[in-house]
Amino acid sequence: MDPSPSVILSDICQRFDWPALFGNQNPVELDLGAGDGGFALAYAKQHPQINLLAVERLLGRVRKIEKRATRFKLGNVRVLRLEFGYTVRYLLPPGSVSIAHIMFPDPWPKRRHWPRRLMQPEFVRDLAVVLKPGGELRFTTDHAHYFETAQQAVTDAAVLRREPEWDWSNDPKTDFQQTFDAEGRATYRARWVKAV
Repeated sequence: MDPSPSVILSDICQRFDWPALFGNQNPVELDLGAGDGGFALAYAKQHPQINLLAVERLLGRVRKIEKRATRFKLGNVRVLRLEFGYTVRYLLPPGSVSIAHIMFPDPWPKRRHWPRRLMQPEFVRDLAVVLKPGGELRFTTDHAHYFETAQQAVTDAAVLRREPEWDWSNDPKTDFQQTFDAEGRATYRARWVKAV
């Protein structure tokens, strides 16, 4: 029987031991802001050779992901309910993450709320620490201004190299992506890589 997908923190300052958490040595990817888990669960099913940590703050969404991961017997999914910045800075081992997916994060469209946006230089620097050499940050949004400021945040952080978009044609679509596609709204994507 697969272990529970729930990540229970006994020590909020102890970095994860990936083999202990997942029971194997497979590459680890992140879904930061997993929402209801539509992308995370479908992606983990498509890629059984990877381990996926889905991080989400809202309890109802976390429980939904946990239930579906258990029902679908996705032993390569773990779910953590915690703030993203804290997770990256204090819980993830340095040089251990292959790909970090950030998809349709809250754009905080009002100017006074822009400092709340996840994609800030400090966060990018913290994320670069946990990426493996050659590891990727994949960012997707429907918000043009957030896309511009996210690109500037990565440039200002000066720790990742911009690369062409990944081949996302077979990636599962989030609920947001499906809604935006139906409305004919543009989607913006960027990929950055940590230097080897």
